[in-house]
This record gives sequence, structure tokens and C-alpha cells, in this order.
Amino acid sequence: MWLVRIAMKRPYSIFVLSAVIFIAGTLAFFRMKLDIFPVIDIPVVNVVWNYPGLSALDMEERIVLIAERAYSTTVNGISRIESESINGTGLIKVYFHQGQSIAGAIAQINAVTVRAATTQTNAG
Repeated sequence: MWLVRIAMKRPYSIFVLSAVIFIAGTLAFFRMKLDIFPVIDIPVVNVVWNYPGLSALDMEERIVLIAERAYSTTVNGISRIESESINGTGLIKVYFHQGQSIAGAIAQINAVTVRAATTQTNAG
């Protein structure tokens, strides 16, 4: 109620305050940088292994853990690795430090993945 009493006692002050807020909001709106598609630079590479018919446990033990170990020991600039195993599919997300070259990281992951795939094929 106190706000209403002040507004009734000082209508010009409330009008000036409202005008200042409106003008400041309008200026802020037009000075704001607006981009529909902002640049989002999240250095992450997703690797998907697909072996239909393989259970989630077998996918994790035979493919995902070995690939994670290979990535963590041979690929440069890794921040963390997350993985998920589903029946017939293994999903690995490799996060890199900011500023890391994603093209170089993809090339290294590709080389390690091809090597791991040929090792798995030859062992099996």
C-alpha cells in the first residue's frame, strides 16, 4: 500500500521515473548485439560405434572401454570423456580444452578409431 500512497502524493515523480525507465530500456534494446545464430564453440567430438546384436554390457566391455582408453592415451588436449552403451550402440563424447584444434582432434580420433576397429576385427 505504501507504494500506491507515494504514487498518489507525487504523480510527476512517478511519471518522470517511468519515462526514464522507458528511455533506458529502449536505448538498451537498440544497443544490444543480437545474433540469431550465435557462435557456440564447444570443443566436443562424438563417436558412435554400431554393432547390431551386441548387448549393452558387451558393447561397454569390448568396445567402449577399449576406445576410451585408447583415446585418453593417444589423443591430445582431452578434458573429459563421457560414454553410454545401448544394445548394439556405443556413444562416446570426447570433450576438449578450449582453444584445441577440433580438426586435429578429429583426425587423431579417426586414426585411433580405425586402428581399434582393425584390431577388433583381426582379434575376433
